[in-house]
Amino acid sequence: MRASRHVPAALAGLLLSFSTGAVRADPVPYRVDGLPRGETLSIRAEPDPSAEVVGEIRARALVAGCTNDTPSRTTCCRVKVGRTVGWARRRYLAPE
Repeated sequence: MRASRHVPAALAGLLLSFSTGAVRADPVPYRVDGLPRGETLSIRAEPDPSAEVVGEIRARALVAGCTNDTPSRTTCCRVKVGRTVGWARRRYLAPE
């Protein structure tokens, strides 16, 4: 009977991890490609060209990109570079 007390706590922890999105597939690495010479790819706070720029990525850099919370049919992709997480133009991201 003692083990049965731990089952509800374990189930609660499992359900909490699903509800917070803690269980998800690792994002695929992408390389920044196709930028004009000398340009950087902006990382924005929202998937909107007028949103605040929260970071920049240089050409040929690797990013963790197109995470599973990226809506399909958008021109932006949710990316992570170091500690920076935001939205970048999908057209400049090529799967590695």
